Amino acid sequence: MGEISVGRQHLDRLMADAAGTYGAPYQRSFAELAETHRGWPVAEILPLLRRAADQALLEFPHSDLVEQAEAISTGERYVLRVRVT
Repeated sequence: MGEISVGRQHLDRLMADAAGTYGAPYQRSFAELAETHRGWPVAEILPLLRRAADQALLEFPHSDLVEQAEAISTGERYVLRVRVT
C-alpha cells in the first residue's frame, strides 16, 4: 500500500473524476494499465507507470511504483492512501 500527499488544487492530477485540466489523470492511466498489462513483467510496466506519474506531475517514490507494477502484473488489488493538503 502506498501513500501520497496531493494539494487540494491538484486533485485533477490524480483522480479520474476530478474536474480539471489534465486529460489523463493518474487514476485513469493506472486503470488502463491494469486492464491491458496484467501478466506483463514488472520491469516492462514500471516505465509506463513512471511516465504516467510524470505526466500527472505526481512524485511517487520508486518503491511505490514497483508495488503498483507488481499489483498490475499479478492482478492484485492496490490501495493508495491519498492525503489532501
